[in-house]
Amino acid sequence: MSITGYDEKRADEGSVEKYGADVDSSPVVAGPEHRFDVASIDVVQRRLKQRHVQMIAIAGTLGTGLFLGSGHALSGAGPLGALIAYGLVGTVAYASLCSIGEMTSHAPISGTFPHFAARWVDPALGFAVGWNYFYTNVVSVPVEISGAQILISYWDTNTNHTGLYTAIIAVSVCAINIFGVRWFGEAEFVFSLIKLIMITGLILLGLIIDLGGGPDHHRLGFQYWKNPGVLAGAGLEPNYPSLDRFLGIVSVLVQAAFSFQGMEIVAIAASETENPRRNIAKAVRRVFYRICIFYMLGVFVTGLLVPYNDPSLLQSTGTAAQSPYVIAMTRAGIKILPGIINGGVMTSAFSASNSFLFSSSRILYGLALRGQAPRFLTYCTKQGLPIAAVLFSAAFAFLSLMNISSGAATVFNWFVNLSTVGGFFGWASINLTYIYFYRGMQYQGIDRKQLHYWSSLQPYLSIWGLVWCIIFIVVNGFWVFWDFNASDFLTCYINIPIFFGLYFFWKFLKKTKVWKPEEMDFVTGIPTVEETEGPIEPPHTLPEKIAAILF
Repeated sequence: MSITGYDEKRADEGSVEKYGADVDSSPVVAGPEHRFDVASIDVVQRRLKQRHVQMIAIAGTLGTGLFLGSGHALSGAGPLGALIAYGLVGTVAYASLCSIGEMTSHAPISGTFPHFAARWVDPALGFAVGWNYFYTNVVSVPVEISGAQILISYWDTNTNHTGLYTAIIAVSVCAINIFGVRWFGEAEFVFSLIKLIMITGLILLGLIIDLGGGPDHHRLGFQYWKNPGVLAGAGLEPNYPSLDRFLGIVSVLVQAAFSFQGMEIVAIAASETENPRRNIAKAVRRVFYRICIFYMLGVFVTGLLVPYNDPSLLQSTGTAAQSPYVIAMTRAGIKILPGIINGGVMTSAFSASNSFLFSSSRILYGLALRGQAPRFLTYCTKQGLPIAAVLFSAAFAFLSLMNISSGAATVFNWFVNLSTVGGFFGWASINLTYIYFYRGMQYQGIDRKQLHYWSSLQPYLSIWGLVWCIIFIVVNGFWVFWDFNASDFLTCYINIPIFFGLYFFWKFLKKTKVWKPEEMDFVTGIPTVEETEGPIEPPHTLPEKIAAILF
């Protein structure tokens, strides 16, 4: 480590007020071997506008996990059990986003949380988190493409068309990302708007049906909370009902977590966002309300509409037919809306594949910038698009064609299942990195309250998030111990040794060490506020004022 004088950009931070009387006022600057300053080769451009980021933050992760997966959660744990599970996971998602929001507010740069882990915890952790998160996202691209194709089968049941639909969706997803981040932003803005309208409409329609406003005028109220009840059992311990109901909630925790994962995309996009500090701060502050309104209220309403023991909930059609909302509408005599909902869910699956491809390419690009991935992946076009990383990631989209062959589909599904724990490792690393970030800022006397975003609940939020992420990883495949077989066990838990294998591989190869608070670099390669934030332009017209409130 070397200690140098502060550069002109941060001359004001060398005061006693910032650093404290007993701390050296000179900032810590890491050596060039760590490649923290990559400004000369990082040429992505800030082309995502405020409305893009805010709409992605509000509705970007609303997808099949909520629209279709809420039915599995209801059948697995009952209405109250599902609500408890989604509420608990919601707090972990909120903790993770608050943590990454604060770190991004300080450093809105390429590489995002894998780089933060390498910068403030251990370079080996950054390597492991980055490649693990890349794999998790890049494999999710063909999964969502396959999901979108299955949703099309709601209208066209001819299996001979499966390959054609899959290819069209895959090419479309790749094209949006290849055309540039502006196209991605516009596409996600439209998709998020559709999802926002749909979930709002479903919640309102669900309440109307529950209160007897449907064509059959049958008022449901809370009758399904009384019969069959509020908690469902997992079916693993029928002789011990209380334990079985508890296991039911545990089984839904994983399903709920999948519905929330992906919220961190706003931070991943920070290096390509206009006024990133201001926009990320605004996005994170709105997440709490988004979780309460869309996720919690959405799951609550599904518990009013359909009993948890309804046979229709157990049908894994992959289309809107398995959605609790569609089941309730069909029984209430509403005929046209299920097809419209299926179309909306299909756009959600398409949007998810689009977002996963964006995230995986930017994580890969960030790894390449710091020498943790091949150098050719840093190549960008004149418009600032990391085209090499995008094309490399886009190639995985065509793995979705494996689902056409039954033999290849088995292999494909096995690879997919290996990635299921990856999101939990991502959240865990975000919270762990924040704890180190908090200690380093405190030790070096840097005032967090000077950031565009900071949370008064930290560091307790990140500790809460980290503990629960570890629990999620451990209980991910708990059911396998009731009917043990090696294949299921490996599928559920092999990602753990893979992650630690990546960590120790880089640690021994590069002989890295865990950063001490006095060694952490909060300066190198991080742009100043003046470099990233433009002047605030107040709205003048009525449409501009409405847009300012919404976005």
